[in-house]
Amino acid sequence: MLVAYLLSRHQINKVMSGYQVLRNVFQFLATTDLTTSGISLSKDGDGSLPTLADFHKAFQVVFIDPSGLVNLCADMTANKYKQIQFEAKHSMEVLDDKMVDGFQLLLMARKPLIRAFDHVFHLKQVSKLQAACKKMQLLHELLDHGGDYIAATLPFLLRLLERGLGQRSLLLTHSLPQVSPWPIDADPPKRKDTGSLSFGLLLNPDYAASILEKGPEADRPEAVEFRKFWGERSELRRFQDGSVCEAVLWDAANQSQRRLIPEQVIRHLLQLHMDIPESGIRYTGALLESVIKIEREPAGTGEEAMVDVVRSYDDLSRKLWNLEGLPLTVTAVQGTHPALRYTDVFPPVPMKPDYAFYARNKDRKSLVPLAEKPCPAYISPMKVLCHMEGSGQWPQDKEAIRRIKAAFQLQLAELLRQQHHLLCRPGPTYTDVYKDGYVFRLQVAYHREPQILKEVTTPEGMLKYRDTEESLRLELETVHLPFLTSALHGLQQQHPAFGATCRLAKRWISAQLLSDSLSEECVDLLVASLFLCPAPYTAPSSPQVGFLRFLHLLATFDWKNSPLIVNLNAELKDADYVEIRNNFVAARPRLPVMFLATPQDRQNSVWTKERPSAQMLLRLLVLAQESLRTLEEQLMDPLGNQDVKMAFRPPLDLYDVLIRLSPKQIPRHLQAVDRPVKSFSRGMLPGAAEVKTLAFPVVDYDPVQLYLRELREAFGEFALFFHDKHGGEVIGVLWKPVSFEPQPFKAATLRGRMLSPTSESLTVPNVAAILEDFEILGEGLVTAVEARTEKWSI
Repeated sequence: MLVAYLLSRHQINKVMSGYQVLRNVFQFLATTDLTTSGISLSKDGDGSLPTLADFHKAFQVVFIDPSGLVNLCADMTANKYKQIQFEAKHSMEVLDDKMVDGFQLLLMARKPLIRAFDHVFHLKQVSKLQAACKKMQLLHELLDHGGDYIAATLPFLLRLLERGLGQRSLLLTHSLPQVSPWPIDADPPKRKDTGSLSFGLLLNPDYAASILEKGPEADRPEAVEFRKFWGERSELRRFQDGSVCEAVLWDAANQSQRRLIPEQVIRHLLQLHMDIPESGIRYTGALLESVIKIEREPAGTGEEAMVDVVRSYDDLSRKLWNLEGLPLTVTAVQGTHPALRYTDVFPPVPMKPDYAFYARNKDRKSLVPLAEKPCPAYISPMKVLCHMEGSGQWPQDKEAIRRIKAAFQLQLAELLRQQHHLLCRPGPTYTDVYKDGYVFRLQVAYHREPQILKEVTTPEGMLKYRDTEESLRLELETVHLPFLTSALHGLQQQHPAFGATCRLAKRWISAQLLSDSLSEECVDLLVASLFLCPAPYTAPSSPQVGFLRFLHLLATFDWKNSPLIVNLNAELKDADYVEIRNNFVAARPRLPVMFLATPQDRQNSVWTKERPSAQMLLRLLVLAQESLRTLEEQLMDPLGNQDVKMAFRPPLDLYDVLIRLSPKQIPRHLQAVDRPVKSFSRGMLPGAAEVKTLAFPVVDYDPVQLYLRELREAFGEFALFFHDKHGGEVIGVLWKPVSFEPQPFKAATLRGRMLSPTSESLTVPNVAAILEDFEILGEGLVTAVEARTEKWSI
């Protein structure tokens, strides 16, 4: 009917293509407000018909049919039409974006409520709206709708919440309960049995987390209306400019609670004005954040901890810049740890060691764990690159450069100790600095070293440059990683939900025992793409919806035939996109199974070159698809079980062997998805404890990771090993089928093998001895080795 209206008004014509008609419809919807300026298909001139003004008095949205008597949008709320306008405007932007396939995104992709809106909440019992009709004096509206109290109260409920949320929300919409079919000879279902009402909230990131709602000055007439609207939450407050105003202050001790201020607003207003109790509302805005909460009071999701880390890092950077006595000046200080780009799953917290818990290494002035004590708390060293200025005094030999850098490491430690009284522990390749309870790992960098490592002398004596494994690794650490950290740090400043979304994604991957199959930088880039190119959605403003879109991206993106282009800092233009895609198609057989392109890395996908493998990517996609289905069903079912941690519990039935670990020796035990009620003391004093640290704490010590490294070195040819580094109590082992094929007898390859029972000239894996070695290598850490013999055979 809308197309017919546009045709009658000559806004479209018969010679237009389908695409042109679609754009004109979007343009009309985006620029025409039918809530104030209705339209009609009826011909003018009949004075007996109601006017548009008459319809506007009775309906929120007006679109009259050709008879002039029927409003085609009679049941549409103003909020639903605002959603249509919003989507039409956004759809035109997507169609204008040459870097995405607008047709596929707009017309072929589903946009479920739970992925399209930042917060979703449900009214579990719609029968509560019947009592609200009386309290809000909506009896006339109830009669107009034939006793349908949902239709009568919904416009007033939406206006109430819109006023209360104010600038916090960009869009508030709703989804009506679905009425199931009923037999023709039976009574229709009662309204109280129609299910729940669902609402979607699109947040404004600039105002959504504001804790203060400032009202009019106390002596103005509007103050009475403000107090009536907010009830007992309104109070008089004096502001810095001297004014005394009505205001509402919301309770939020940290960033994770500030993200849920819209929930406080909605619950309060519905209780105050409509007598809907808190138990009648299921709010699903941040249910997933429980898996990344840190054990501090008040329990938050770690944003404040990362701000403290960045503040300490900035202070250390200034100290390094201003060091006196170095033969060469520091030209750049670049942090590369995930916490410095706000994406560390569990950010470092200040650690103060309890000396009674440790032995003392007097030679190196360091603490040493005691065998009879539980494993000490894990302290993650945060890598910081110190770039030294170029000079003709730098040698051109790679071994000499290493020795010069080692000398700089020693001098850095000495100068930091002398000039700033910092506890330092130097080494040949890095210097650990203990500052503010954190450990920073300083590494000296020389900008020409990757180039020198590429130098290769041919047998004829010619000097050539060729990428080597060592040069590529150094280039990754000193060029690509600092750029990525800087770019993602800036992205976090633009989109506050970015960091927490990355952390949820990494926590899920680790919980599925796949953290070693995908690099942290790869996950950060996958999440960044959701914020930089969010079509057909808007950029996420809550970590939960960002995580759901991450799972959808993993499960649905065509990794085989398309590169994922992450346009950091908007450096790539249309021509660059075309070039990247053409190069990808031409070189596809040689490229990684997951290809990520960035402005600094357009052809090689350095973050996915080594992992994931094709098998691990396929496993990841299956898990993402199933987790997404489970979470969406739970979050959209207000009356069902909402144990969202189910998606973070890994299926263990596919592993051939399970190695059970002792919680006593798991330093990150409290980071587990299902956190233990009690755990072991880890040799750290409370943050407020006054203690002078005279010896260096135990750094980067995780017995489980050391055990895994030994397992992979010793038995990597026979099996794959999987573990959740964040408190996992089990290691999953998968035998490699190729290793179980009989092989010719060779003395050099007898490790872990025995003579085949069927032939003395062939060898097969000695599974019993390998399982016994699992226990011997993990003595004190391993509690049991469960061999699922039905899963494998020789």
